[in-house]
Amino acid sequence: MKRIQISLQVFLLAATLALGGLSGCVTNEAGRSQLSLVSNKEEMQLGVAAFSQMKTNVPISKDAKANELVQRVGKRVAGVVNLPDAQWEFVVFESKEPNAFCLPGGKIGVYTGILPITKDEAGLATVIGHEVAHATLHHGAERMSHEMVRSGLGQGVSAGLGMAGADPRLVAVSETVYGTGSQLVVALPHSRAQESEADKMGLFYMVRAGYNPEEAVAFWERFKAYNEKSGGSEGFWFLRTHPLDQKRIDDLKKLIPEAKAQQNAPK
Repeated sequence: MKRIQISLQVFLLAATLALGGLSGCVTNEAGRSQLSLVSNKEEMQLGVAAFSQMKTNVPISKDAKANELVQRVGKRVAGVVNLPDAQWEFVVFESKEPNAFCLPGGKIGVYTGILPITKDEAGLATVIGHEVAHATLHHGAERMSHEMVRSGLGQGVSAGLGMAGADPRLVAVSETVYGTGSQLVVALPHSRAQESEADKMGLFYMVRAGYNPEEAVAFWERFKAYNEKSGGSEGFWFLRTHPLDQKRIDDLKKLIPEAKAQQNAPK
């Protein structure tokens, strides 16, 4: 047992030093240091490939009015951000799910199910601004980088136990504990932090594009009401990848004065 403890201590020390050298190598537009083991080019290539597959597997809406609205708002918001070599594309997918998503490189998908909640152009600008922010902040590359490190550390723990001659059952248990623990302690909180960051920058983008920031609060209030009416539970906060609806609303309200100052920001 002492040999196992020593092996783990050495491994964890090496991992800590490695992470210390990797973290903070890139500062995103929001001013936060983030881990990036994936180049912008690689990130965009992955996004383009995944979006192409998405368009093959999920029906694209033929609603001319919805498509025109999404194209107009998307181009308006994308026109005020800085993402070199972005291949902006805004597609409306047929789905009852009230959602939207962003893939690296400027690939934005909007589900028809969210349009009744966005209600108008400003509400849609809130959603698209948020998704555009995920692209400009390179959240895709950051998530991939963290997953690479998390996976590598997990494999290292198993390898360390194996070299120390640990019982195979102990190795199996350690893999389960590490996987669950790292998901709760690192991955999910990190995802929530990205969502909050995208809320903030997305708010700034919609203001730069000429929309009223208070409409973002109105959208999230409608979204919260939708969740409550549909019986959707927000569940345990620590198991969620997104911030609680009310927290988003409260945070956005606090950002309104700062967001209004973005009206004169250079485009």
